[in-house]
Amino acid sequence: MAPETKKRHRRKAERPAEILDAAFEEFVQHGYSATRLEDVAARAGVTKGTVYFYFDAKERVFEEMVRHKSQTFLPDLTNHVSTLRGPYTERLRSLMAFTYAHIAANRDSREVLRFLISEGGRFPELVERHYDEFVLPIMEQFKTVIDGGVAAGEFRESVSSTYTEIVMSPALLLSLWSMLFGSRKTLGIESFTEASVDLLLHGMLRR
Repeated sequence: MAPETKKRHRRKAERPAEILDAAFEEFVQHGYSATRLEDVAARAGVTKGTVYFYFDAKERVFEEMVRHKSQTFLPDLTNHVSTLRGPYTERLRSLMAFTYAHIAANRDSREVLRFLISEGGRFPELVERHYDEFVLPIMEQFKTVIDGGVAAGEFRESVSSTYTEIVMSPALLLSLWSMLFGSRKTLGIESFTEASVDLLLHGMLRR
């Protein structure tokens, strides 16, 4: 295949992601209702017809944009988990710090949460899919570490070790705090994470 042909094929493969990145910025700036696909196309540097070639409606663009922005974190999470060694207390501490930092400090993650809150009533199936494809895989990584800690005798088997959602709740608070207060009333992510780790671990450690 000629170099120019390869380049065209590569650009075509990259185009859906470029359209979704452009759509993300338009939805952030204007909200779902006011966003127009012609503006998405202009930001992406393509025609409106090109957008429709890949996505048949604005609803589809929105749904795939949320999925596109959410999924980028999971490979990084899997890679981080593969590096965890040593006591399960330290594994859980590291996993919490890594996940909290992403969910709280990452703009894409924060805006996706905003979209799901504001438009969830319009897209209930999207909310369900986001749980299955993004939230659940994260909680399963936490559950694996917590179950390992229980089996190793580091954590006591209790209600707090059963509800993985409790371990995720500080990350949700950080995201909501950032959305509501922005830079006006900041929370130090590292110190907040350490406080959360201290609180949660002292609840789970075997006495």
